[in-house]
Amino acid sequence: MDDFDLDHDLGLDLIPAPLSVRAVPPSGRYVLDEETRIEARPGTEGVARWLRATVGAATGLPLDPGDDDDNRIVLAVDPALGRRLGPEGYRLVVDGHAVRVDGGGSVGVFWGAQTLRQLLGPAAFRRAPIGSGTAWELPMVAIEDAPRFVWRGVLLDVARHFLPKDGVLRYLDLLAAHKLNVLHLHLTDDQGWRMEVHRYPELTRTGAWRARTKLGHRASPLWDERPHGGYYTQDDLREIVAYAAERHITVVPEIDLPGHSQAAIAAYPELGNTDVVDTAALTVWDTWGISPNVLAPTDHTLAFYENVLTEVLDVFPSPFVHIGGDECPKDQWKASPAARARMAAEGLADEDELQSWFIRHFDRWLADRGRRMAGWDEILEGGLAGLAGLSEGATVSSWRGCAGGIAAARAGHDVVMCPEQQVYLDHRQAPGADEPVPIGYVRTLEDVYRFDPVPAELTETEAARILGAQANLWTEVMEDQRRLDYQAFPRLAAFAETVWSPLPAPAARDHPAFERRMAAHYARLDALGVDYRPPGGPHPWQRRPGVLGRPIEGAPPIV
Repeated sequence: MDDFDLDHDLGLDLIPAPLSVRAVPPSGRYVLDEETRIEARPGTEGVARWLRATVGAATGLPLDPGDDDDNRIVLAVDPALGRRLGPEGYRLVVDGHAVRVDGGGSVGVFWGAQTLRQLLGPAAFRRAPIGSGTAWELPMVAIEDAPRFVWRGVLLDVARHFLPKDGVLRYLDLLAAHKLNVLHLHLTDDQGWRMEVHRYPELTRTGAWRARTKLGHRASPLWDERPHGGYYTQDDLREIVAYAAERHITVVPEIDLPGHSQAAIAAYPELGNTDVVDTAALTVWDTWGISPNVLAPTDHTLAFYENVLTEVLDVFPSPFVHIGGDECPKDQWKASPAARARMAAEGLADEDELQSWFIRHFDRWLADRGRRMAGWDEILEGGLAGLAGLSEGATVSSWRGCAGGIAAARAGHDVVMCPEQQVYLDHRQAPGADEPVPIGYVRTLEDVYRFDPVPAELTETEAARILGAQANLWTEVMEDQRRLDYQAFPRLAAFAETVWSPLPAPAARDHPAFERRMAAHYARLDALGVDYRPPGGPHPWQRRPGVLGRPIEGAPPIV
């Protein structure tokens, strides 16, 4: 078998790019028709259901169960392939007899099925057939593939602007289509609390709603005077988790503490520093930035969040639970006699160590229950009470560049790289006045494509601590699904290739070839109804004239 050019021969424009593609003789096309059957061998039944529900709906083909030797799609788990490529690896072979999708595990079979869908063309991404004369053809190929990283994530911030459940389910489908496997749900912040907690109903009765919303950057004079909010019931979240699991995506919940907590304090004022602030007068925050109102370091606060996290663990089976730990102003603690008393009682030198005390408490609490704490790189702060005090399973989300991730990896902790300079997708995609509400750094499609999650200065052993990377979608200036789509795509497709495809160093990545493949991928995004940023710049209706952003290269992001 001969290698062929992924970009040109046979119309293969796969994203993310696979490890290996070869032509299979004889030349020609394999046609799926009304008689095509799916033979789902043990462990692949879920993939077969997904194929019927998606590809079957788009093509109008029944794809009934069966084992017709000459007209079938065979799904199988191959342990030998798993030993060679890992559980997420797959082999897709289309020859004159059948279509075979073998995976190292059921997850590998699922990723192979995603590639099969891409090979069928953009119309296979629709929800119903668009014509009666479509020929559903596959090229004669053999593809072997496996991901570079085990953590290929996207953060979705539903706290700043609430995304209804159907929108979250839609994004899970978009993640799966790009072989991304972690959804980090940012459920709480100063501007809203989005998870129902049975023990504390005011968290959603009060904390899920704000009276109005700042339009644009926090320095903007504009306001949306409509109340904004919403929350997910625990059954909604269980549905999201189950829907994700069917697509081999892990949902990692984030409950932010001890900062970014004004919505919780507005609901339960005793959580705040009542000896220095009239917390009963606080409301859910209606602007952006970093609220000075943080949790009080009391036994009551610890018990409250233990009770919250008990319900979180009941809903989310993820091994990881994210507790935030970032951007916690210390001014109230410095002024609080109660906080100073806690520091003295615990032998803490300063307020940074007090923050580490908070983090270590919940790190141990989660570890005792068989879960792993994840936190932003501020969890490394606080001297010996910081990094050295964390459990072995504690994992760092490195957002302020890569330095935190490097320090954590060298100390033997796992790392998810999500530096603001490369993969904060709320940041503007181009210079100039046309970008809607331009925030932070200019990060083009090519910039994201060339991002390498593994810093060059790490040793091989240290680099093995990099679980992968995550693109973050903070929603201060993304008020609805269309704005979310615009900021995410097409850059999320580039990110997907960065974390999946085992390609050479970033400088060796072939961006022109990626752009050629993107020309075909835009048609898939069109079929999926994604309101992406066009290559030539935003459509007129995608702009936000008059809404102030912060178009300063090098400015820190709003989180």
